Amino acid sequence: MHEMDHKTQAQEYIDKNSRIFTELSDRIWENPELSLKEFNSARMYIQMLREHGFEVTEELGGIKTAFCGKAGHGRPVIGFLGEFDALSGMSQEKACAEEKPVIPGGPGHGCGHNMLGAGDLAAAFAVKDYLERTGREGTVIFYGCPGEEGGAGKAFLARDEYWKEIDAALTWHPSDVNEVVTGTNNSSIQVLYEFHGTAAHAAGDPENGRSALDAVELMNTGVQYLREHMKTDCRVHYAILNGGGVSPNVVQAYASVLYMVRANKVTDSVKLLERVDKIAQGAALMTETRFYRTFIDGTAELVPNYTLEEVLFSNFSRIGVPSFTEQERSFAQELKQHCPLEQIPGLGAAFSQETADWVREKSDMGRRPLNDFLIPLVHSTGFTAGSTDVGDVSWQTPAAQIHVSAFVSGAPGHSWQNVSCGGSSIGHKALLLAGKVLACSAIDLYEDPSLLAKARQEFKQRTAEGYVCPIEKDAVPIAI
Repeated sequence: MHEMDHKTQAQEYIDKNSRIFTELSDRIWENPELSLKEFNSARMYIQMLREHGFEVTEELGGIKTAFCGKAGHGRPVIGFLGEFDALSGMSQEKACAEEKPVIPGGPGHGCGHNMLGAGDLAAAFAVKDYLERTGREGTVIFYGCPGEEGGAGKAFLARDEYWKEIDAALTWHPSDVNEVVTGTNNSSIQVLYEFHGTAAHAAGDPENGRSALDAVELMNTGVQYLREHMKTDCRVHYAILNGGGVSPNVVQAYASVLYMVRANKVTDSVKLLERVDKIAQGAALMTETRFYRTFIDGTAELVPNYTLEEVLFSNFSRIGVPSFTEQERSFAQELKQHCPLEQIPGLGAAFSQETADWVREKSDMGRRPLNDFLIPLVHSTGFTAGSTDVGDVSWQTPAAQIHVSAFVSGAPGHSWQNVSCGGSSIGHKALLLAGKVLACSAIDLYEDPSLLAKARQEFKQRTAEGYVCPIEKDAVPIAI
């Protein structure tokens, strides 16, 4: 059978079984769970994988909510990276054009991971069907990757070299544009510093007190001075988690601060963290307190792979972008009123002036509520801010991803507007389209060994300096 027929059948498979994937997305949306606490979501996926003939491994890498489902045999081995964690404080009614939490203060899928995982599952199911229909040698693996929003599940798996077992990794992310992802981004590391001192009456016997809050404040002051001596691409953020209570008349015996360090290169993030650690030591020494350091998570920068980007774009171009009804456009127009940010969307616009001009016209200067066009392919090693643990995968195997329009143009990255869209028919269309593009791209890799060979050669060249894993040797995933 001709390759195009295989791809047509893969798309038809997803259309025929669309309710499986959209209903899963909706169930995950209705039961949002925070990073590394996605127990119900993981169970849903595991049950569905087993029901459809996948061989499931639970608690992958010792992480309670990490798993994988495998089908087929032999090589090549293609992995799809599913995510399903939510964000705190993002509760919102679905398909609602005004802010209206379902549970005030509750979690919600502000980054669209309910759709992300379901779209990758659709691709994995379609590829399994393709392998069975053709009898072709090859393996497909769906990875349930927890904790992208805090926990870096993929990076912990990278520390144990799981991604070296596969020949390529493909995924997608909900966005406000349709495009193939290119370029690189921030690496990041999070560490919790907990200071312990000695309580005392702040007026009666202050000489006996040793303030943990003083230690936190001195640490923060030290880091402010460090900023003058960091590389220009470095960033340091912090949040005081515990200020020692609410009484100023008590010398605070406990206080804690969570730090995140970032740099373009993970090697620089690791070096910067060492300097922050020394400042924590100095703060403890100055205040005669002690501190406990807990590693939380870390991610490396993305390694682009132009070969896989071309495969994804070829299939994206052939399949097309989601089409929207007048009702969906009307809803998006209402929601757009709450998204005042008007900018030229897409990574390609950031890396290419020609593309920026093209997108500016297509998007009406970012004022269009739904971007129903595919941004031209742009290859780049350029930098954009933000971090993702897909970067750690890309250091161990060729990896690439797409963005599909699931959100209103200009909506903030983590927002109630995205939660609203992600539970609507707009989100359904995006995840099904993503599944088709990913499945058809994987079929290209099974059908044409030269593509994988080219992607692997490019990968070797880009990663020749070696992978510095940001996850420390003895660290364990911790939900914050």
